[in-house]
Amino acid sequence: AVVSTQSTGGSVAGGGRYDNLVGMFAAKGRSIPCVGVSLGIERLFTIMEKRMEKSRVSSIQVLVASGQKGLLKERMKLLNLLWDSDINSEMLYKANPKLLNQFQHAEAEGIPVIVIIGESELAEGKVKIRDLTTREEKLVDRSCFVQEVQSLLEQKSGRKEEKEEEHVAEV
Repeated sequence: AVVSTQSTGGSVAGGGRYDNLVGMFAAKGRSIPCVGVSLGIERLFTIMEKRMEKSRVSSIQVLVASGQKGLLKERMKLLNLLWDSDINSEMLYKANPKLLNQFQHAEAEGIPVIVIIGESELAEGKVKIRDLTTREEKLVDRSCFVQEVQSLLEQKSGRKEEKEEEHVAEV
């Protein structure tokens, strides 16, 4: 079980008996048995939103991106190589998406790695690998980029497991 030590900022439910309150409005001051309950739905949604922000949105591990026009086929080739190695990958399926939109998509979906191909990388036979959590970029040979991506993903999963172990030790 995961136990959160952070405060939610207040209660999410309350209730009690309100016999005398209802009796004040009754004819001749009768005592009417009454109970009430209140749920803080908005507070529950706020808590859920905060928890969802911390978790990854997507199971996709790698986004294949390009910053220039006319590289759809090249992105598809890289994507197929990643799929052949059982790496959950995707690309934006527009013919010429803007690089900023691709980065924003990766950030919004919680995709940790971006593989970038451009005209210069294509001419050199290289690809750029960017780790979105550390913002580090690495230019690698196209022939071994899948191994580099796998290595980076293994490092990231190792770091994630270490953090989870630390959290469990604290609880």
